[in-house]
Amino acid sequence: MKLGPKAAAAALVLSASLALTACGGGGAGAGSTAAGGKTVTALTLGTLRDIANWDPAQAHVGHALQPYQAAYDSLILREPDGKLSPMLATEWKYNDANTKLTVDLRTDVTFSDGAKFDAEAAKANLDHFKKANGPQMAQLASVSDVAVVDADTIDINLSAAEPALEYFLSQAAGLMGSPKALGTDAIKTEPVGSGPYVMDKAATVKDSQTVFNARKDYWNKDLQKYQKLTLKILTDPTARTNALVSGQIDATLLDPKNGKQAEGAKMKLETNQVDWSGLLLLDRDGTKNPALADLKVRQAINYAFDRKTILDQVMLGQGTPTSQPFGKDSGAWTEELENYYSYDPAKAKQLLKESGFEGNVTIDVPTLPGAETLISVLQQQLADVGITLKPGAAITNTFTSDVAAQKYHALFFNLFQGEPTVAIDQIVSTKALYNPFKNTTPELEAKIQAVRTGGEDAGKLAQDVNKYVVEQAWFAPLFRVNQMYYHNDKVNVTPQAQQAVPSIYNYSPAK
Repeated sequence: MKLGPKAAAAALVLSASLALTACGGGGAGAGSTAAGGKTVTALTLGTLRDIANWDPAQAHVGHALQPYQAAYDSLILREPDGKLSPMLATEWKYNDANTKLTVDLRTDVTFSDGAKFDAEAAKANLDHFKKANGPQMAQLASVSDVAVVDADTIDINLSAAEPALEYFLSQAAGLMGSPKALGTDAIKTEPVGSGPYVMDKAATVKDSQTVFNARKDYWNKDLQKYQKLTLKILTDPTARTNALVSGQIDATLLDPKNGKQAEGAKMKLETNQVDWSGLLLLDRDGTKNPALADLKVRQAINYAFDRKTILDQVMLGQGTPTSQPFGKDSGAWTEELENYYSYDPAKAKQLLKESGFEGNVTIDVPTLPGAETLISVLQQQLADVGITLKPGAAITNTFTSDVAAQKYHALFFNLFQGEPTVAIDQIVSTKALYNPFKNTTPELEAKIQAVRTGGEDAGKLAQDVNKYVVEQAWFAPLFRVNQMYYHNDKVNVTPQAQQAVPSIYNYSPAK
């Protein structure tokens, strides 16, 4: 079906917030020459928002992780393709029951305040992360305690196997700050880590730019490719585009509309698929919306959407239609689920008739800022089969607590397609934020437990979880979104698997 000229035109004002949900001295670029003939390098990136708190325990994930990587090393390094490599941890190994991870640490690392990195420092960070009530504190929920074995070895003891722990140690939970600074007010505004850069506080302006200088005697020069790093905060995608094409910044994340302007200015595009977009049908037991308890109603919602047309006309083709919430990099993705719900409005109407809810299904959803056009298209296609979609007030900064409080029985959102247990604990398990009604069955619990204890087979075992939630129509996925990261020819950029924005280590001066 066609969406009509209004929807197609509206696609051109698609906000960056849709593409990003679930990330001074501008344009110095690489290889400029300072007074005295000394060659310096500088990298200036356009970012979406400033950091509210530089305490590593308050770090987030996805594109929000990048600024912390400038100041803080992590225990484990996540390579661009997702492979986990040594960083501050040199080796790590589980016991036979997968309930204790023994981690060997580097002995040649210091923090920017001169404190030494060792086993006591690693323990202090992990203990602090568990207590600090940060946005990613769930990453260490399975950690019962951390024991210092010797000066450069720790044991991380678990209450239950956690296949994603090594991954988490490459993310927020693995960031290492100086033990002298942890818990102080000072670290909230000025990071103190062992990372490749230190903040230039005099040049940093809140909500405008954060400036870092390369740290002397950093232990790994391979990760420290610039002498100066500037993060310019540019919330508006048009402002980011103008900054990029005018040379004020070297790289940034854009949306399909602004990407066209960047391409016209010969900027280079690096793209990968990180999030899936679609409806989360949260109230599957019908606690607040009885119709959603009926599997035929949830399946009818899925059959109502012409995913390919929506993608082409609203997202300018930047993505891949899908019926499954798990991504290709997760291991849980299967070809057979990719088009499990084809566009079939007649079948949707028949299912509604069989359910007994024909003409009596209304779904209230909050408005996702920047996705108003897309939501209006979903509203139109659901109306075509006899379902009413009612967009309400916009999502606010109380969104996560509102979700947890069961304020929404359905919502449109973009969600990360990560490691299998990460995704399960984000959208499927009874402790998942996006399963606020705690829906589950013994059959599903058995499948989840198999993933948790599956070790290296966790991804493949998660295919059963993926199949279950698709067949039961827990969600109505529409497509995996292309994240569109543009840069000039002064910098080489390598995309990061499952991140909208590359890790800070993925930039280098162009030769």
